[in-house]
Amino acid sequence: MKYRRLGSTGLNVSVIGVGTWQFGGEWGKTYAQDEADAILSKAKELGINLIDTAECYGDHLSESLIGNYLRKDKREDWILATKFGHHYHGFVDRTDHWGAQEVLKQLDDSLKALATDYVDIYQFHSGGDEYFDNDDLWTALDKQVQAGKIRHLGVSLGSNENIHQTEASTRIKSEVIQLVYNRLDQKPERQVLPACQRQDLGVLAREPLANGFLGGKYKPGAVFAANDWRSRGKNTDAAAEQLKRVQEIERTELPEGVSLAAWSLAWCLKHPAVTAVIPGCKNVEHVISNAAAADLIDAGHPQDVSN
Repeated sequence: MKYRRLGSTGLNVSVIGVGTWQFGGEWGKTYAQDEADAILSKAKELGINLIDTAECYGDHLSESLIGNYLRKDKREDWILATKFGHHYHGFVDRTDHWGAQEVLKQLDDSLKALATDYVDIYQFHSGGDEYFDNDDLWTALDKQVQAGKIRHLGVSLGSNENIHQTEASTRIKSEVIQLVYNRLDQKPERQVLPACQRQDLGVLAREPLANGFLGGKYKPGAVFAANDWRSRGKNTDAAAEQLKRVQEIERTELPEGVSLAAWSLAWCLKHPAVTAVIPGCKNVEHVISNAAAADLIDAGHPQDVSN
């Protein structure tokens, strides 16, 4: 595994993280504790130390599965990133909760679910600018940083071209940006990633496998199950065109003998602004495949650190 400095946080994170939206039950599968434990145990064995989750991956369900695992492990071995701003009601059904007092309750509920007294990165979760531009919210969160419940603040962009929230990060004391970035979606390269570099913000790239399209499993004509959130907007002609693009990438860019998934993760990590990728993983085999991408990264990234 390779590690990088997460912007001005000073945290050294594995370049491959574990995304855990799937633990919330919206990827077509319900997880038992032993299945979550197996995924996290394998991740740790392979040198991964970064877990990304959220309050609304289930009603703190993903966080609870992680917390139950951490009760049997060393909390200090992990960098935990979670998010705030929403309340889960059911399959792809959420309401927004952005008031300062509401968010502080979410924080306490997340800490309880995660079985910890602090979170390493607490992220504004894909909210609009009208919620972001709230000084009372950031003042309340800064007090939680001072109290030790939060080590670092971050912003998970709802639009990966939201330059307003990116440029304002230093002002609100956010040190991390999470965004969608992958071989099929390079829009952050225009403005957001350069802004992250100027501010020394750590960058977590979510959906690095483009919701599975760059995982090598799906071909044109593939259909996602109704109980998989990716079925929304993916069982379309546009999705079929995306899969055709993937076939062209495999034909013209993928080196011989390299898996598309590992290549796609490494592709993200070669951008000088990107610190780590946080792909989801449904099973232990996916963890192993994801971790293999670290072997495809050349040395010399500006954030590389010694293990």
